[in-house]
Amino acid sequence: MSTVANKEAAVPAGARLPMSFTKRPKHPATRTYGIFRVVALVVIVLTFLAPLVWMVLSSLKTTVDIYNPAAAFVFSPTLQNYETVFGQASYLQYIFNSFWIGVWATVLSMILGVPAAYSMSRFVMKKSAALVLMARIIPGVSLLVPWYFVFSNLGLVGGYGVLILSHMFVLLPLFVYIMISFFDSLPLELEEQGQVDGLTPIGAFLRIALPLSVPGVATASILSFIFSWNNFMFALVLSGSSTKTLPVAIFDFVAYASIDWGGLMAAAVVITVPIMVIALFTQKYIVSGLTAGATKG
Repeated sequence: MSTVANKEAAVPAGARLPMSFTKRPKHPATRTYGIFRVVALVVIVLTFLAPLVWMVLSSLKTTVDIYNPAAAFVFSPTLQNYETVFGQASYLQYIFNSFWIGVWATVLSMILGVPAAYSMSRFVMKKSAALVLMARIIPGVSLLVPWYFVFSNLGLVGGYGVLILSHMFVLLPLFVYIMISFFDSLPLELEEQGQVDGLTPIGAFLRIALPLSVPGVATASILSFIFSWNNFMFALVLSGSSTKTLPVAIFDFVAYASIDWGGLMAAAVVITVPIMVIALFTQKYIVSGLTAGATKG
């Protein structure tokens, strides 16, 4: 016989059992909240997944099936749209352009942003941090006209360099903003102990703070690359025919009198899938980096 049964047997007949030995029925409000939470979760998931599912299905359809409501889910799939994307539209070159620009803009922003964030965090440069925040808030689109004027006079419009620099204008404040919070969460005593043992301030940064900040660097790098990969306006204005990126190249399927919806959806899938894969496998770094410093103090 179990312990609970022994205790219940020891209670006199007619006596009221303690609340710890009785099973509390669920309150109706609790059940209602549970049902509402499940329904809300299903609605949110469907809201986000429905456009993606429609995009993938449309990329496997002919133009006739895309306009046919009866062929929404039952149709004969075709890979002709993907053959058009990778064959006639030279999308491999556009994929390389987006990857090349995104990687270099992210790497250069990391090289400049991590030491800057460390200095602002350790030396409490509040005014500099405020300027970084202002630069993060200012929309980059507002600077497109001055950039185009300056870079066109320098003969740089259409090259990789101008696109990398323009992306860095947005990526660098993002890097600094994320890394300041991350360095604030690291205990200063570790670096002080290292300096007591003979490390210089730069050595303490390189050998103690920097290795501990790898999750934050990974978070900022992933978000920066995603922004660069998805950026449209900068590449539209500043790129050339040989440096065109994927978001700009997708408009090759939009003509004056018609739109190739199949090719457009296939190109959209090509743009979306790499970012979804990166986000799926790096989500733990993104979450840990974005929440760093949230419980500090």
